[in-house]
Amino acid sequence: MPSIVIAAHNEENVIGRNLDALLDQQTSDPIEVVVSANGCTDRTVFIATRPGIIVIDRPERGKAAAVNAGDRVATGFPRIYLDADILVPPGGIAALIERFAESPHALAVVPRRRLDTAGRPWPVRAYFSINERLPAFRNGLFGRGMIALSEQGRARFDAFPAMIADDLFLDSQFSEAEKAEVSSVEVVVAAPFTTRDLVRRLVRVRRGNAEMRTAAAEGRINGRVRSADRWGWLRDVVLSDPRLLPAAVPYVSITLIAGFLAGRPVRVGEGWGRDESTRGTQPSTTNGAAA
Repeated sequence: MPSIVIAAHNEENVIGRNLDALLDQQTSDPIEVVVSANGCTDRTVFIATRPGIIVIDRPERGKAAAVNAGDRVATGFPRIYLDADILVPPGGIAALIERFAESPHALAVVPRRRLDTAGRPWPVRAYFSINERLPAFRNGLFGRGMIALSEQGRARFDAFPAMIADDLFLDSQFSEAEKAEVSSVEVVVAAPFTTRDLVRRLVRVRRGNAEMRTAAAEGRINGRVRSADRWGWLRDVVLSDPRLLPAAVPYVSITLIAGFLAGRPVRVGEGWGRDESTRGTQPSTTNGAAA
């Protein structure tokens, strides 16, 4: 029986559709869904409380602790970690499970991602026109909002560290041969609706990744965390497709601004800067069905 763990903080605008999509999945075994709400001040817990869903209501805010709490309750495998704003397309869960059976060496399986940039300002669309082509997103587990681990893969580590970059942590636990992408399953990842929100998201990512790399270098976590490839955008993307050259201007500008802001000390009450602009909408699964 597959188990799905969803850490949710103030997700009232998206959690209902997320769970509807999961409950509509057709699988050979029942699906166990655990929503680990953390520090919610909205109707997330109320909306998630329904037949077939296990809900944990934690007063403390923090994704890692919420995922670990969900892990302690979940009983099945594969263990699927899903962001609350990601809709799983019809047949998606079954296809991920099937990939484990087809590829015994695969310990971590992810879907293909598609970035939704419709209606976004040009700087945001330009940034992602380069970002979505980066080699790291072809063989990494991050940036998809959905990662499935086999029982053997989940046994690779004890608990999620109290750090923000949980997907980079998972990526560090497995070799390239142990990761697999199911191209027939596509999840839609919503791009921020404003350039400011994009910068906020990138600052959060930069800080989380830097924290994870420091922890790995100091031996506080096991695994090999991939290093930042600061010139991949030019070497592997723009030079191979010169039509993207105009997009390089906002890409570099936004990257440099986010890097500068990420290097500043976190002010009291600033938090991690989650992008809230996408929490009021949800991408459609119309074009994301599993083939």
